Amino acid sequence: MQISKEADYALRAVLYLSRLDDSQQIATSKIAAQQRIPSSFLAKIVARLSSAGIIRTSRGARGGISLARPGEQVSVLEVIEAIDGPIAVNACVLHPGECHFSETCTLHDIFCEAQEILVGKLKQTTFDQLI
Repeated sequence: MQISKEADYALRAVLYLSRLDDSQQIATSKIAAQQRIPSSFLAKIVARLSSAGIIRTSRGARGGISLARPGEQVSVLEVIEAIDGPIAVNACVLHPGECHFSETCTLHDIFCEAQEILVGKLKQTTFDQLI
């Protein structure tokens, strides 16, 4: 399993925002420059994170983006899934009935266990812990 480049950029943007004061907003162009994220790519990421309720956006001369809630309430898992969708170490973990070998597969249990550990760790890790 590998997260997408878009999810990686989203994580870096949210980590950047979590370092700011709660009331502080910042222009996406500043995040893009400091985090080396292409501006057009960041605009798409911001839209998805905003739809997921992770960040707040405002337009205008004093506009910008900020976290929609404190960093201790935003998990790494939430950001990744807002961009990439549900995490799965293998398709059979999310859709066991679609596997031709589901009734005889000796790998399924280990995939499920790995999935549980991975998702649990990402869910428990919040951005306040990372700063």
